[in-house]
Amino acid sequence: MATRPASDTRVLAGRPFPLGAHSEAGGVRFAVTSAVADRVEVCLISEDGSEQRIELIERTFGVWHGLVPGVTPGQRYGYRVHGPYYPERGLRCNPAKLLVDPYARRITGRLTDMDAAVGYMGDPSGPESPTDSLGSVPLSVVSSPGGPDTGIKPETPFEESVFYELHVKGFTQRNQDIPEHLRGTYLGIAHPASIEHLVRLGVTGVELLPVQSYADEPSLIAAGRHNYWGYSPLGYFAPHAAYASEPGREIEEFRTMVAALHAVNIEVILDVVYNHTCEGGPDGPTLSFRGLDAPAYYLHDKNGDMADITGCGNTLDAGSPDVVRLVADSLRYWTTEMGVDGFRFDLASTLGRPRGGPFDRDSAMLTAITTDPVLSRCKLIAEPWDATGDGYRVGEFGRQWAEWNGRYRDTVRDFWRGEKSVRDLAYRLSGSSDLYADDLRRPWQSINFITAHDGFTLRDLVSYNEKHNEANGEDNRDGTNDNRAWNHGVEGDTDKPEILALRARQARNQFATLLLSTGTPMLTAGDEMWRTQGGNNNAYCLDNETSWVDWETSPDTESMLAFARRALHLRSRSPALRQPEFFEGRTTPTGRPDLIWFRVDGEEITETDWFDEESRTLGMWIDGSNSQSRTRDGELVADHSWLLWLHSGDAPIEVVLPGPEFGVTFEPTLDTSTADGTPATPGAFDAGARVTLPARSLLLLRAPREFPTP
Repeated sequence: MATRPASDTRVLAGRPFPLGAHSEAGGVRFAVTSAVADRVEVCLISEDGSEQRIELIERTFGVWHGLVPGVTPGQRYGYRVHGPYYPERGLRCNPAKLLVDPYARRITGRLTDMDAAVGYMGDPSGPESPTDSLGSVPLSVVSSPGGPDTGIKPETPFEESVFYELHVKGFTQRNQDIPEHLRGTYLGIAHPASIEHLVRLGVTGVELLPVQSYADEPSLIAAGRHNYWGYSPLGYFAPHAAYASEPGREIEEFRTMVAALHAVNIEVILDVVYNHTCEGGPDGPTLSFRGLDAPAYYLHDKNGDMADITGCGNTLDAGSPDVVRLVADSLRYWTTEMGVDGFRFDLASTLGRPRGGPFDRDSAMLTAITTDPVLSRCKLIAEPWDATGDGYRVGEFGRQWAEWNGRYRDTVRDFWRGEKSVRDLAYRLSGSSDLYADDLRRPWQSINFITAHDGFTLRDLVSYNEKHNEANGEDNRDGTNDNRAWNHGVEGDTDKPEILALRARQARNQFATLLLSTGTPMLTAGDEMWRTQGGNNNAYCLDNETSWVDWETSPDTESMLAFARRALHLRSRSPALRQPEFFEGRTTPTGRPDLIWFRVDGEEITETDWFDEESRTLGMWIDGSNSQSRTRDGELVADHSWLLWLHSGDAPIEVVLPGPEFGVTFEPTLDTSTADGTPATPGAFDAGARVTLPARSLLLLRAPREFPTP
């Protein structure tokens, strides 16, 4: 590529902060951090691919900065860093490699030539490569500030929230009601067909799989595959360009999507990956962080080798001030400029392990997030584990963090396949107080889920015993083997009506359990429409119909969708089923405790009953007269009382309803023995009545409110 001399342009000093590229005073001020660099050049790339290198001669606090007159938004650029190249010490500066700005708000292009992008010759410990990577790697783009308004944030109380995890492309790619050019894009999510589905379903927030700019890992490039999920970040400020319907308008389209969701009171939660990057291990490409100042960004051991607690080849060092600043600045940008309402942190335990050490819930990184005046108002959700045993920290994050509750998932799956008794289930149904009540947290900080993007879909959970990941090209070695699934007699597809009926009922059982448990439920897109991945539990590299939501209707999809809507709307209308406080056995206006557990004979469960490992039936009474739910103005809201029966046994069982002191009648409200949840017995039961629960079923009954709403 042609290179023009730096002397063509006079550089003004500018300021070191904020980092990134910002339009100022008739030009653009560039600022990038590298404490180890001897020289840094900002390289302006023209439309014909030629390059103008401009040296940034000012260095303040380890930040190289300068204001370049005449540069305007839309200018493509990168950095070249001259400095030490000592692989044995983790230092890999190489000016032959054009680097993406970590603070770039737009990134264009993709990695096309791995050989040109790696910074070494031969093996990672070899000499530096002289091959220029320009033309083979992504480029940063100067962006304009602002854009379409993102609307008023709904600020939905956590206890009223229901999250819906979706992939921007996969959610709309097959929806024929959306114009073809909008499918798979931010504007596809903003389309009325998508919005209508979300509103009618009854969710309050979408949790988007990674939308920060990402690139394929070296292993996938070598295999000719693509990272579909996006857990391979390149830039933490730039929206992923491939999700824009019009190239170069990803910022505007993302903001438009947020506005459309906010207009119907749906919040936007981003799945963010601040634990590793797409540069991989030492044999990976030099695209950004590695070439700027690898030891300032990545974990290294005392021998200069990269340390990895993510399983992805590298790990960002949560103890590095540069990384703490990068993460906080990025989160703040997405919140203030892009309208985002909250974040789910992938492998969040790494953020509490500075220098790769033991987990510290008060680490600099986690503290910087929770004490930030902007971020502290966001919904903060941790995935409380990493790739190591020491990283499994469910229930151990600080008091401002909600957590993906992996124990909830495992317990509910085990109960409904008949592998677990009722003792642990009771904790999960009532908000997991054993995990969260002792450190000033609320039950809604338990993010309850049955399925997620990684793992089986709900349909596959009841259709397969084992994973079937052959399409991933790794000989079925990838993906977890701990599925806690049950195929009900046949592996995969079958035409046996009795198996199909049982599978559908078991799916309804787990879906209903999720919506009726205290805590915050998270659904996975497509489960409500009976989506299958053919038994693949790790479809991270399958950007095809395996992963995309299927919008074709059938009697099975329609009945599952009807059931899902019924369950969601029931939860929304019933404050006692989503209380923001833990049950404490407190006396209510009815004179009864707020929570009572029942045996099948209608008597309260005793201490010894909890240790009956053969028990597969549980009754749960929630007294609604003292519901701790509140209006937006802070007033307590009374509700009906509720009796929930869960039965995972393989034969019908007769249960006795509580006596007259608990109410005059019990009205069936949700019944998993029917396809859409409509009660099989429409009339009310008298107190003390005997009711037969079908095998593997759930029944919710309402005891009409005894006291008027205050």
